[in-house]
Amino acid sequence: MSAVDTIMNWFRRGGIMSSGSLTNITDHPRIGIDTREYDRIHENLKYFEGRFRPVVYKNVYGEDIQRPYVHLNMAQVSVRRLSSIIFNEQMTFEIAKNETANKYVHDVLANNDFIKNFERYLESALALGGLAMRPYTDKGQVKIAYIQAPVFFPLHSNVNSVSEAAIATKSVTVEGQRNVYWTLLEFHSWNGDNYVIENELYRSNEANVVGKLVPLQSNKTYANLESRTIFEGLSRPQFVYLKPFGMNNKDISSPLGLSIFDNAHTTLKQINDAYDQFNWEIRMGRRKVAVPKDMVKVNIDENGKFTRTFDPEEGVYISTGTTSEDGRIQDMTSDIRSDSYITSINQFIKTYELQTGLSAGTFSFDAQGLKTATEVVSENSMTYQTRNSHLNNVERAIQELIISILELAKATGLFVGEIPALDDVNLNFDDGVFTDKAAQLDYYSKAVAAGLQSKQRAIMKILNVDEAEAMKVIAEIEDESSGPKEPVDDLAYSGKDDDKTEE
Repeated sequence: MSAVDTIMNWFRRGGIMSSGSLTNITDHPRIGIDTREYDRIHENLKYFEGRFRPVVYKNVYGEDIQRPYVHLNMAQVSVRRLSSIIFNEQMTFEIAKNETANKYVHDVLANNDFIKNFERYLESALALGGLAMRPYTDKGQVKIAYIQAPVFFPLHSNVNSVSEAAIATKSVTVEGQRNVYWTLLEFHSWNGDNYVIENELYRSNEANVVGKLVPLQSNKTYANLESRTIFEGLSRPQFVYLKPFGMNNKDISSPLGLSIFDNAHTTLKQINDAYDQFNWEIRMGRRKVAVPKDMVKVNIDENGKFTRTFDPEEGVYISTGTTSEDGRIQDMTSDIRSDSYITSINQFIKTYELQTGLSAGTFSFDAQGLKTATEVVSENSMTYQTRNSHLNNVERAIQELIISILELAKATGLFVGEIPALDDVNLNFDDGVFTDKAAQLDYYSKAVAAGLQSKQRAIMKILNVDEAEAMKVIAEIEDESSGPKEPVDDLAYSGKDDDKTEE
């Protein structure tokens, strides 16, 4: 944004706020993010939802005809695939040297069904370029709210992190015969060492306008909500902002992240267009037989009964407009160019895989439809590297969420104990999907044989065990390799023969 644009926005926002109303949330003077960033997010949402305009074409009579746009929703398929390999139910965590905090956070995350919900919302983060998580209290328990990219607005930030933000919550009520649209803006900011949460409520009669600033009591849902709450003793914001790995090349000064397909819109359009045309080709390629017009006319016998040559529900036969004398039956069916379309779609998919950091062959398309590769992904694959890059951000976000949960619980009297350091939160993610056990065994066997690796470390890596368990395995192997032991005389061992001797 140029300096002139910035100055004009200041004047524009000042004029809007002087009347206590907003057209767009980004018009608020405390929100300093470029509106074009949210235009980009809504464009990504269109691809993620698979929401496209119908195709308009002219028929043989020059009339405009509409038909549905049939698309291959690669955006949704790819984020679901990547989300499942970044994070799944095998994730575990432990807070070192703090059993009280460890147990409390495990209970909070279990009560919030965090594992299932986070994997689901991670799809949104990858598709829209970001996700915020906000702990809050409800009836004596800590809950977790998930704030998706379209309603999260940074206030103060740098490119690397967001320390202050506004969160929008929209709702609709009915008054009389019309809808009333409400927007609650929740501002999170710092005032020195104090953390401040402020709430503003806006009312509008139009869906696309934020509306006028009104008291919180205007809507009974927010009647008991405090307009301003101050927290002391917090070390970090009461929200966590997670964004996909990578630089925002659309706006290098923006703290918001990019969708994994933000730079692949053109390719997604090529895939969808090719699939739509392929579907239309199949429809237009159905069998057609041209017959003389007198063969399709309706005949009426002397009793007034209608008779027809062809089944009225049959769509194969069409009239040529000629008569039986000068016309003939002709098969007008054309071949469907399926091979050409399938080849084109697969070529576009390969380009899309490259642009999103997925290994070649992750997806393929054939006559039966879109398929996902089921083979084991090797540790040196592009998908593995991309997953690790995203996983670093995910791990950090979960660590920060755990600290925020504990600080909120302590500030509200729900937790009594020491707040751990960020590095004390240890997470373990399941990498089994990427591990080719046969290749791994061959690699470490050769390394041990060449003297480049110890047996203990090889066993720890191959069997995924700790040092103590690896030493037990080595002891068992050595015990078995020493050969079978001499049989033991049970009677002699029990001392029963000695008893008989004494008698």
